[in-house]
Amino acid sequence: QVQLVESGGGLVQAGGSLRLSCAASGSIFRINVMGWYRQAPGNERELVAIITIGGVTNYSDSVKGRFTISRDNARNTVYLQMNSLKPEDTAVYYCNALIRGFNYWGQGTQVTVSS
Repeated sequence: QVQLVESGGGLVQAGGSLRLSCAASGSIFRINVMGWYRQAPGNERELVAIITIGGVTNYSDSVKGRFTISRDNARNTVYLQMNSLKPEDTAVYYCNALIRGFNYWGQGTQVTVSS
């Protein structure tokens, strides 16, 4: 079994910053890709950012230049630094890990940006 536990969500004013963390535990040999997705009410879940085990990153256009994804392979942890937050960034943020061909998800953490 693999568990992903997120932390760091909350309420912030527009223009502010938050840092999300997600730690993976359990039966893990190697996590090829880790990432963050988000889902706003009434919308489908969408990609925010992903990072490979080698450090290659990919971002959605809506967060490029504002968000930074990073990971600590020794701790099986992925981070998302979110700066210059906008009200449209409000959503539940989910951590994702691709392990041996299977996708694992965290329980989600709420991020709310007030205008």
